[in-house]
Amino acid sequence: MCANRLRHIRSHLLTANKCAEMAGPVSPLTTHVLNTGRGVPGSHMALSLHLLDPNTATWTLLMTGTTNEDGRCPGLITKETFTPGVYKMRFETGQYWESLGEACFYPFVEITFTITDSSQKFHIPLLLSRFSYSTYRGS
Repeated sequence: MCANRLRHIRSHLLTANKCAEMAGPVSPLTTHVLNTGRGVPGSHMALSLHLLDPNTATWTLLMTGTTNEDGRCPGLITKETFTPGVYKMRFETGQYWESLGEACFYPFVEITFTITDSSQKFHIPLLLSRFSYSTYRGS
């Protein structure tokens, strides 16, 4: 992927800095954070989405945001900017637990995944407690 394309995607996505404030069409990539320790959504958790440049092996920040009251972050990426490649979502779990007055073992969680068919819908849930996490590819 050329550097100009990455800059275009990044500038397009960074115009809306907060997930909860983004409006528009449904994103082909979604996430949902669940605090399984408390049995509630993981609300107000900072996260970021990155794309790997295969030529330089460096990550390009596409967007930053915060989960809403339901633990979701709508508007992660548009259909137009969602292309095949290697992506990662970084969840700032340490800050999240600290805001709840609790300590945790994992200061952040990075979920790396490959998109080969960007016409599909991808859902990346994060099931989280203070000392463990799991994820899977949802639909």
